[in-house]
Amino acid sequence: MQISKIPAKVAEFLSEVRLELKKVTWPTRQETIKYTTAVIVFSLVLSAFLGGLDFLFSWLLNKFVI
Repeated sequence: MQISKIPAKVAEFLSEVRLELKKVTWPTRQETIKYTTAVIVFSLVLSAFLGGLDFLFSWLLNKFVI
């Protein structure tokens, strides 16, 4: 690729990006809040579950092995 063609390629790329972004269906504010809340709740539940397993296995290891 020649260096003189780089600015034209960059401009073409950015115009294509702009066209593609116009095709995107963006979520509403309500949907964004709903999905964000679901992700946070799921993350908290999963971390509590994994923390509980870690505590259980640590306790079992200390109780019976060490």
